[in-house]
Amino acid sequence: MRLFRSILLCIAALSSTVQAHESRPLYVEIHQQTDTNFLLQWKTPSSVPARNNPVIYLEGCVAKARPVVVQASEGLLNKQQLHCPINLSRVLITYPRSNQAIATLIRFHRINGEVHTKLLGSSDYEWLVPDQESTLGVAVDYTKMGAAHIWNGIDHLLFLACLIFIAGTVKRIVITVTGFTLAHSLTLVLSTLHIVNLPVAPVEAVIALSIVLLAKEIAVGRHNTLTWRYPMAVSSSFGLLHGFGFASALNEIGLPQTELFTGLLFFNLGVEVGQVLFVFLAVALYRLLIYSKFNIQKPVIAKPASYVIGIVASFWVIERSAGFL
Repeated sequence: MRLFRSILLCIAALSSTVQAHESRPLYVEIHQQTDTNFLLQWKTPSSVPARNNPVIYLEGCVAKARPVVVQASEGLLNKQQLHCPINLSRVLITYPRSNQAIATLIRFHRINGEVHTKLLGSSDYEWLVPDQESTLGVAVDYTKMGAAHIWNGIDHLLFLACLIFIAGTVKRIVITVTGFTLAHSLTLVLSTLHIVNLPVAPVEAVIALSIVLLAKEIAVGRHNTLTWRYPMAVSSSFGLLHGFGFASALNEIGLPQTELFTGLLFFNLGVEVGQVLFVFLAVALYRLLIYSKFNIQKPVIAKPASYVIGIVASFWVIERSAGFL
C-alpha cells in the first residue's frame, strides 16, 4: 500500500510536465504574396532547444533579410521574406545540431488561393511542391493527419480508454464508441465549416474535465450510475465537445482550397482509423492481462489506473482553465 501511495505521489509531482498534445510538429507556412515574393514562417515546438532551431530552405529563393525570431507560448516563431522563382519546386529542412524525431507540417498558400498541406514523417526533410491539388493526394495526406492527431492527442485517448473500461463487453464497447464517433464527427463538420463555433480554450478545459469525471466513476465503481448503465449517452454528450477539439486542430492545419470536402472527409476518416486501432489494441491488452498466467482481474487494474488518469487530467483542467481565466 505504501508503494502504491508513493507511486501516486510521484505521478502527481510529474504531472506538471505532461502535455495533452506533447508531440507537436514543426509547423512551416509559406505565403506567395506576389509572383516572386514569398513570406516564410515556421514555428519550432518547445520540445526542440533554441540552439537547434531548424533552418528552412526554399530552393532557388534569395532571402531579403535575416529571419526574425520571436519567442512564442509554445516555441519559437520565425519569419523571413524571400524572393523566389514563380514555380517553387522544393522545400528543405535542416537541424544545425541533431536529427529531431518530430514530424513536420507544411502549408503552402499560392497567390491564386490554392492551399497545399503536407505532413512529413520524423525522418523526412524534403518536400517536392505539387503542381496542383489532386483528390487522391489530399485524401491520403488528410487521412494520415487525422490518424496522427488522434494518436498524438493523449487526452482523447485517455477518454476512450475510460469509456472502454466502463463499457466492459465487446457489444457495449462497439455501441459506446459508435456514439462517440457520431457525436464528434457532427461537431467536427459543423465547426470546421464555421456553422457552429465555440472558443477553443474552454472546450479543451471541459475535455480534460470529462476525463476526470470518467476516472472518478471508475475509482468509485458504483455500477448503478448513469455512466455505467448508459455509457453511450455519456460518450455521445462529451463526444460533441471532443469534436470541437478535433476541429481546432483541423483549422490549424487548414483545408485544401480546391478539395475542401475531400480534406474534411478524410481527416475525419483518419481520426476514426486511429481510434479503431487504439480500441483494438486496448481491448487486446486488457484480454492479455486477464488471461495471462498472472490472472490480473478488472478490479485490480481499475483503481490504480483511474487514479493515474484522474491526476493527469486534473492537472490539464487547472492548466487549461488558468489559460483563459
